[in-house]
Amino acid sequence: MSLRFEELAWRETPMGEISLRRRFDATVNEDVYEVKLGDEFLMSSLFTVAEIELARLGLAELAGEELDVVVGGLGLGYTARTVLEDSRVRSMVVVDALDEVIAWHQGGLLPFASAVVADPRSRLQHGDFFAMTADPAGFDPQQPGRQFHAVLLDVDHSPSHLLHPSHAAFYTADGLRRLAGHLHPGGVFGLWSNDPPDDAFSAVMADAFDDVRAEVVTFANPLQRRTSTNTVYLGRRPSL
Repeated sequence: MSLRFEELAWRETPMGEISLRRRFDATVNEDVYEVKLGDEFLMSSLFTVAEIELARLGLAELAGEELDVVVGGLGLGYTARTVLEDSRVRSMVVVDALDEVIAWHQGGLLPFASAVVADPRSRLQHGDFFAMTADPAGFDPQQPGRQFHAVLLDVDHSPSHLLHPSHAAFYTADGLRRLAGHLHPGGVFGLWSNDPPDDAFSAVMADAFDDVRAEVVTFANPLQRRTSTNTVYLGRRPSL
């Protein structure tokens, strides 16, 4: 058994104090890795089902081979790892605003991170996903204006519970239309949310995307001894 609690990394960032912690959880009899920003929990290795389903549901919408994917938000890497498990994926750019999080993965602080760091299809890109969405140059500084087959986003808690007020413009019809411009026609946008489906946000998505739907993902919550839910929103860029 490891130490009951250990802070593996800590740093002050423009969005507040970010920390990576490892603790032994007797409920599940295993080490749990947690990311906190200030007093808020961003991610826990105890709850990863919806992050995995974000990748699976998003990629399931796509036909064909040689898929190019953007993942917004690296976190503990579960969405990115699941993307790379799909043999059709040709390349993946993971955009994260916090270079500290990228350094955790590259420095081996997370024992399950090697699959993302070592895969030649994967690139970890330090940048503000929301600012890059608004920029015609897009998500790949090495190839400005590049389009992708899927963009999968897991940064804010939900479209109405944001980590920073500057993200708000993204969740408007104009912001989502700008995102759609970075997708190939028929490309897919997927969004993780901690909240139940929001009909008002689905309507906003429908201004920019076709085939919009909100998938409820259920998972066991061993701490509360009940089933919990997250939401994955999906939409497709209209074909030309």
